[in-house]
Amino acid sequence: MTKIGAKITELRKQKGWSQTELAKQVNASREAIGKYERNEASPSVEIAKNIADVFEVSIDYLVGRDAIAVFDSKTTQRLKDIEQLDDNDKKHIYALLDAFLRDAKTKKAYSS
Repeated sequence: MTKIGAKITELRKQKGWSQTELAKQVNASREAIGKYERNEASPSVEIAKNIADVFEVSIDYLVGRDAIAVFDSKTTQRLKDIEQLDDNDKKHIYALLDAFLRDAKTKKAYSS
């Protein structure tokens, strides 16, 4: 499992932020951010949530439990909408999605 400090550092650098800028965004001190990045301390649940929120990633990604950094807000909303459907409608949506993904993967495999 990836250490949280490495993820925080990576995400912060991708944004081009200093530790001070990140600290302001998540309501923490620059010193605390430095300790998190060096894995000398772990953020509280609240601060970890704030860090995940400002980087628009899941907490699971932040702590190294998930390889996918983020689903954009439209994807997340679509998933929520699908979850609200009845079982029969969900089956139809998943069948269409599975067929599309299968075709896209096949197309990619043959174009390489």
